[in-house]
Amino acid sequence: MQSHTNGGIIYLFPNILVNLMYLLPLMFLWRVIAGGESPPYIGMTLAQLLTYTYMNALLTDLLVVRTVASSWNYEGQLISLYTRPMSVFGHLIAQTVGGWVPMFLVFSLPMLLLAPLFGISVVPATLWFFPSLLLCVSLGFAIDFIFSCVTIRLRGMAWLVHSMRMAVVALFSGTVIPFRVLPFGLTRVFEFQPFGSLGGAPLSLFVGSSEPMRIILVQVMWNVVLWVAAVVWFAKSREKLVSYGG
Repeated sequence: MQSHTNGGIIYLFPNILVNLMYLLPLMFLWRVIAGGESPPYIGMTLAQLLTYTYMNALLTDLLVVRTVASSWNYEGQLISLYTRPMSVFGHLIAQTVGGWVPMFLVFSLPMLLLAPLFGISVVPATLWFFPSLLLCVSLGFAIDFIFSCVTIRLRGMAWLVHSMRMAVVALFSGTVIPFRVLPFGLTRVFEFQPFGSLGGAPLSLFVGSSEPMRIILVQVMWNVVLWVAAVVWFAKSREKLVSYGG
């Protein structure tokens, strides 16, 4: 938390501005597309679309987890974690969760309190949203560690991996465009791929556009599969870590 506020609260304003620049155009876009009532091909009401987008902006750090693993590998800091009395995964998770708190207090919490003024309901349609959100965060860490393994194997090509990851996640996570509005029956296809269990899963439960049991079971399955893959691959990648000086 301190590492994100050492320069003062004012240094959080660019992140707040980015979130607002994402939120406001999409809110207007959904109002234009839905026009008060969703056309048959959308499959979500205007209220659901607005709430979906609003909550995505407030919970963006949790819905698609990004740790410093890849950048620390590039900078030579990742290897130093092996000299500390804490697991590497534990250190990265603690550092990441601590980094979420300042933005939550400065941006997400005030926007949550202001939501009724914009006609946004902040009450989830089902309590299954909360376990789904926890599963989403857990899976996000697993996927992030897998991408860090890719960075290690590519000998520090962190920017290339970051660019590929951002493109893939933006398309397949369902955070920007809800799966329910996709045409040609693509909704089920996107829901069952691993990235579909990230932000799109808890958001769809929050607005009540998906069946909880199916979403939760898919999330549990991908958590088991990808955490096993992350732990095994990270263990095999340790010998390929390169720090400054060779």
